[in-house]
Amino acid sequence: MTLRVLSVASEAVPLVKTGGLADVVGALPAALAPHGAELTTILPGYPGVLKGLKRARTLHHWPDLLGEEARLVAGRIGGHALLVLDAAHLFQRDGALYTDAAGRDWEDNWRRFAAFGRAAADVAAGAGQGKAGAFDLIHAHDWQGGMALAYNRFAPAGPAPLPSVMTIHNMAFQGYFDARIFRSLGLPKAAWAMDGVESYGGVGFLKAGLQSADAITTVSPSYAAEIRLPEFGMGLEGLIASRGSAVSGILNGIDTAEWNPATDPHLASLCTARTLSGRKANKRALEAEFGLSRDEGPLFVVISRLTWQKGMDVLPEVIDHLVGLGGRLALLGAGDAAIEHELHSAAERHPGRIGIRIGYDEALAHRMQGGGDAILVPSRFEPCGLTQLYGLAYGCVPIVARTGGLADTVIDANVAALAKGVATGVQFVGVNYHALAEAISRTFALYADRAQWKRIQANGMAADFSWTASGKAYAALYRRLTGTKA
Repeated sequence: MTLRVLSVASEAVPLVKTGGLADVVGALPAALAPHGAELTTILPGYPGVLKGLKRARTLHHWPDLLGEEARLVAGRIGGHALLVLDAAHLFQRDGALYTDAAGRDWEDNWRRFAAFGRAAADVAAGAGQGKAGAFDLIHAHDWQGGMALAYNRFAPAGPAPLPSVMTIHNMAFQGYFDARIFRSLGLPKAAWAMDGVESYGGVGFLKAGLQSADAITTVSPSYAAEIRLPEFGMGLEGLIASRGSAVSGILNGIDTAEWNPATDPHLASLCTARTLSGRKANKRALEAEFGLSRDEGPLFVVISRLTWQKGMDVLPEVIDHLVGLGGRLALLGAGDAAIEHELHSAAERHPGRIGIRIGYDEALAHRMQGGGDAILVPSRFEPCGLTQLYGLAYGCVPIVARTGGLADTVIDANVAALAKGVATGVQFVGVNYHALAEAISRTFALYADRAQWKRIQANGMAADFSWTASGKAYAALYRRLTGTKA
């Protein structure tokens, strides 16, 4: 039996992206298809999304969706079914997805994503679906999709709520709003409760989804365990603990067609685990692109948001240590203005050794993975992480903090792992100067043994982080919740 699943998310590649959420949502339909699950993705009608629709057609009309007129539009994304909520007043505006041109959260984000959730719950129950009828299950992502599960539970559009899954991509973003908005949500009074949408005296969109879901997943097994603790649960650790076995972790995969060093058109030289020598041309090209001096010492790369979560406040502190050992650094990212300033200062102190690019460039990210020797990922918490997976695939050895998905995907080059020949990177504990500096020193020692370093690179490139296993795990969860067999 083929399951019909509605995937509710605020972004998905290739139409709209601000982070890893979009990569995952865009990849899921293809990952689930071999396992008898047909995913239809529903997105808000941002300008870029509507522009990207081909041969779109209207399926449904809401004359009053939380005070706004809206319509449901159908299209395709990556060869799979796509639905778009076209509500011009809510989503057709200048600025970023969640913030205005000045970087401030849109004041009506609560209405925008509550309306999105209401519409998704209606669609899941059959609105605009014609003979196909209702979906079998709703899968919501992060706080922007959370209200779909609250409406499904407290105000179902069909005869009964559908089975549901809530995936947490980052617990730090919860969609918390003032209690006064509750009266405008169109939910029954019963929803205003600790086991409903109420959260610390306000309305919590992520919390509402977590309380309403039949199953909760995170994007790595370690993160599923970490969010039960105060330092990672962000105030919702008690809720997570109370859900017990309903909470599990399914590791993200990567798009192995898009991120493949053997076929990547962005690289100066293609390479595989057997042809690692091809990486040298990529390294030379990357040095030239960043204005770095050419030598045989390790070239470290960073591709990251420049934030406290990502540990980027510590990076400027260790740059002198990295350069002093003979290393160089190429960085691509944007974020905290103070961190950006410190990085530029470091580049001025070390001309030819430090190269900084503020912003994000997808093609450049490919070239950095293909030409860098090691990628630094010192995150304080990381639900899954994708850059370390790309690094493994490209032979750019990950140097990671031991947390969340970083701990799950990188095998530390300790004595035992090196003896067994299974190491794929370097892990360290504690995001501070001493821990990161020691990890960098360890990396230099490993790099000095060329045979050993190539073995570490080859191990990472041989690892399977495709969506195959993850797709199978999601399909098994869907079938358990719906009581169906493949």
